[in-house]
Amino acid sequence: MLVLLPPSETKRAGGLGAPWSAAGLRLPELAPQREAVVSALVELSRDEDAAAKVLKLSARQRGEVAVNAALRSSPTMPAIDRYTGVLFDALDASSLDPRARRWLGEHVLIHSAPFGPVGALDPIPGYRLGAGASLPGLAPLRRHWSAPVTSALGDTGSPFILDLRSEAYVALGPVPAGSASAYVRVVTTGADGEVRALNHFNKHAKGSLVRRLAEERPRIASRSAFLHWTEGAGIAVTDGENGELHLTV
Repeated sequence: MLVLLPPSETKRAGGLGAPWSAAGLRLPELAPQREAVVSALVELSRDEDAAAKVLKLSARQRGEVAVNAALRSSPTMPAIDRYTGVLFDALDASSLDPRARRWLGEHVLIHSAPFGPVGALDPIPGYRLGAGASLPGLAPLRRHWSAPVTSALGDTGSPFILDLRSEAYVALGPVPAGSASAYVRVVTTGADGEVRALNHFNKHAKGSLVRRLAEERPRIASRSAFLHWTEGAGIAVTDGENGELHLTV
């Protein structure tokens, strides 16, 4: 089983690991694409005004330009610890025991804009770049990443892919057609019986789901096996439209 997570705009600063290496991350075949994005981002950061405009930074966020400028030399920390925000706070990876963290490292990829999908325990630096940004001298991120990421996901050999990414990051590398996979949409059912997608609670529910998976470490190799596990775990997951799964909260 392979779980795909979106990143978060908010991140912890600092780190104790050695500087980032493109080949030192999961899916090393994506090293050329990683190098290209990082080079474009570092080059852009030479001009603070231009970088702030491209990255849509407020006056208070301009310090992020210096963070990007130091991408190749700044310290790293595991990706699962770097990201903060609703999803990653609910997952709370730092409080998991070593076996659960190893499970995350083996089964979870976090899809970042500059590095593509990285392993949960892969060391990454702090950065500022969203899926919708367009960097000078580089093709739009969707075109830059989509085909290589899809190919790399197909080469993982995972029997089942659980896609918890936001749609913006799905566009940066769809799961290969024909792969055994399921896209999860978090929904709620109103008093009128209408099923509605959620935003804030969407992220919390996904983080809680991945934490439960890491704690219990079930053997899941198919959609039906995932549904069987969620039923036994008391997690409300049902079949949705177009092959999606609905996680009801």
